[in-house]
Amino acid sequence: MSGNVLFPQMEIASEFEPQANVVLYHGLALDFLRTLPDASIQLVITSPPYNVGKEYEKSRSLDAYLAEQEPLLQEIRRVLKETGSLCWQVGNYVHRGEVFPLDVFYYPMIKRLGFKLRNRIVWHFGHGLHAKKRFSGRYETLLWFTVSDTYVFNLDDVRVPSKYPGKRHFKGPKKGLPSGNPKGKNPSDIWKLMQTEWETGLWDIPNVKANHPEKTAHPAQFPIELAERCVLALTHPDDWVLDPYAGAGTSLIAAIKQGRRAAGSEKEAKYVDITRKRLSAFWRGELKIRPLGKPVYQPTGKEKIARIPDEWKEQMSLFSDDAVKDRRK
Repeated sequence: MSGNVLFPQMEIASEFEPQANVVLYHGLALDFLRTLPDASIQLVITSPPYNVGKEYEKSRSLDAYLAEQEPLLQEIRRVLKETGSLCWQVGNYVHRGEVFPLDVFYYPMIKRLGFKLRNRIVWHFGHGLHAKKRFSGRYETLLWFTVSDTYVFNLDDVRVPSKYPGKRHFKGPKKGLPSGNPKGKNPSDIWKLMQTEWETGLWDIPNVKANHPEKTAHPAQFPIELAERCVLALTHPDDWVLDPYAGAGTSLIAAIKQGRRAAGSEKEAKYVDITRKRLSAFWRGELKIRPLGKPVYQPTGKEKIARIPDEWKEQMSLFSDDAVKDRRK
């Protein structure tokens, strides 16, 4: 796919311009937000730093980290329309082996600003952080808030096919009639985009690691699919979508891909450069994007990497059911 039906020519502005199609600001998120007009943005979707010491952040106390985000959230509230939404995607802060779920800490902060939580969405992925003293992490959360009770929600644009489309009402005035929706069903608040996603309604979006086609040099990149579903559901064509922590430009690409205007800020010059290159590649139809709903690869068992190493077989026999039962006698 190349270009954009609303904006056949790509122009990337470096500061906010109401008639621009893409704005990419090189600088601090708070500085950029302060240049935006009141009630000008329909959707803010972002993944803020997790305070885990990535190369682009300085780790500090949890309280200090959260206090730093509060002014930014106040500005987000100012620039959002009354029909607008905030999608705040976070994981965990880990200190000395203890896990602090960031969405739990962010919720009261955002609620105090008058936002209303509509969903706490769980994004599940098959590969993630490996751990030795706790279970390995395989999900993150996306908090979807709205500014008011009058908000955009295009459910029909993100429905998934029903698992049992032939199911019918078994009693009442509609007895015998199909009980589902011919357009599909609500995809639920667990996002599991895989080959069964269009059947089960769960969203399993592979995180951007290793050989993922969207992988860049950014160490905490989320997939276009994650942002794209939010864009489709919570905005209309030509609306403004904002990512104050643009990173590698994922949210911006998801926005322009669906005919929306995109604005983002990023303080690291190398990521600004990556974003510009990705946007240009998208317009030329050359950007590698994992298609929405593409099956997650499932090994057949024949691949060398999926086979049990010979060195492990003797050790594994010690943990077989029969061996464990014998040791318990």
